[in-house]
Order: sequence, then structure tokens, then C-alpha cells
Amino acid sequence: MTAGIVGLGLIGGSLAKAYHEAGEAVLAFDTDRSILDFAMMSGAVDGVLDEESIKRCDIVLIAVYPAACIEYFTRMADYINKDTVVLDCCGTKRTVCEGCFPVAKAHGIAFAGGHPMAGTHNSGFKYARANLFHGAPMVIVPMDFDNIALLSRIEKLLAPAGFGSFSVTTAAEHDRMIAFTSQLAHVASNAYIKSPTAKLHKGFSAGSYKDMTRVAWLNPTMWAELFMENRDYLLNELDAYIASLNEYKTALEQGDTAALTKLLDDGRRLKEEVDGR
Repeated sequence: MTAGIVGLGLIGGSLAKAYHEAGEAVLAFDTDRSILDFAMMSGAVDGVLDEESIKRCDIVLIAVYPAACIEYFTRMADYINKDTVVLDCCGTKRTVCEGCFPVAKAHGIAFAGGHPMAGTHNSGFKYARANLFHGAPMVIVPMDFDNIALLSRIEKLLAPAGFGSFSVTTAAEHDRMIAFTSQLAHVASNAYIKSPTAKLHKGFSAGSYKDMTRVAWLNPTMWAELFMENRDYLLNELDAYIASLNEYKTALEQGDTAALTKLLDDGRRLKEEVDGR
């Protein structure tokens, strides 16, 4: 198998390392030539992904920002073999799918939206690792939900990454869920660390602080683009979150221990219902 990787950040770099470790040929492209050269010197990448070499790829994984993904796919569509499967790995799906589906249909390319549900608070090729996706969920947004053969092929082509499960959904449903499971968490974490007390936390913090602040260390440019593209769903989640926080604030302001206890118990019970003990 020959895999083409576009973008050698944390996600693309980890995909490159995973496919290389599985013994597959890896071609890659990155706008920063120094990163591409380093990836080739490290052995994770076998060669440059360009207009000629992309024709040899069985799968092309585009791991760049949404706008850059659309631009790259549109520019390279004329050179992609009709037997090649192309997936994006962006954090939102509506913008990418709206931009790439028409191009794929016009060129007869097997394209699907994708979102590997794994990552760390670090970014860049130097933090990439071959086992990043081991056991992780992979979300697929196909153009045609009835094309079972293509979905099966996608799963086989992604085998070197080691995903633990696959789910198929629409771009809108993906974005609605991601607004809650990922984006709201990043906003809440990023806002939480802005407390004036944060600079004095050492010696007073443990697991709760670390859990709450882990994703505050983010890539501002990337997350701002993702938040803005998904702002309708993210605003809905923020409204609900702020309303809940205000309930706790009101109970505290009024000295209402019974109300506060109920709010805390409701949250505990919901966590158990959603995720179990």
C-alpha cells in the first residue's frame, strides 16, 4: 500500500509514522519543506507527495486546516487516480464536505470526510507518534451512505493506524456532537486558566486542576478557525453551559445549600448515566 499524507503536524505526522511502522510506503507534503525533509530523514516518510507521485497512492489523508484542505484537494483533483481513496482529517466536517464533495463528484474521486478522535495538547511533527490512534474512534462522513463497499475499503485502508472503532454519520451531526465533546471543553479549559488565582496554584493543585487545564494549551490559530466554522453549534453549547453555571452561582449567592446539593447530585447522576462509574 502507498499512503499519501498532506500536512505533517501531530495528526498527519502520527499517520505517517503509523503507516511506516506497518511497513507501508509513505509519501508526504507539507508547506514547510524543513519539516518534510526532517520527516524523510527520520524514515517516517519515503518521498515527496506531488502531482506525479499522488497517482500511485491507494489512500490520501489530508491533515491540514479546513480551508487549506479544500484548496489542496481542489488543486490536486486532476492528478488523483480514480482508484484512490481520499479522506480529510479536519476537526469540523460541514465546511470541508461542502467544499470537497462537489469536487470529488466532478472528478469521480472516492472522497469521504474523516475525523480521527485522538490527539494531545501538543502540536507538530516532533510530538507525532505511531500509536496515537491505537484503539481510538474514527468518524467517517461519506458522500454516499449506501456505498458499503467503499466504507469497507476505507476501514481496510486505515488499518495501519490501528483505530479501535468506526462510526458513520452526517457532517452536521458530527459538528453538533464535536461542539460538545471537544470544542466546549477547550473553551471552558482556556477560560478557566484565566482566573487571577491560577498563577498562585502551585502547592494547592492536583488531579482536578490538571484535568481541567490540559487542553487550555492549544493551537490558537487552528482552534479559532474550527470554532468559527462551527460557531452555531458551539454557541448553543456555550449557552447551555453558562445557564448551568448560573444555577450554581445563584445557589451560592442565596446560600441555598439544598439547591446546591441537588445541582451537584444531578451532575453526578448524569455522569453515571452517560459514562457509568
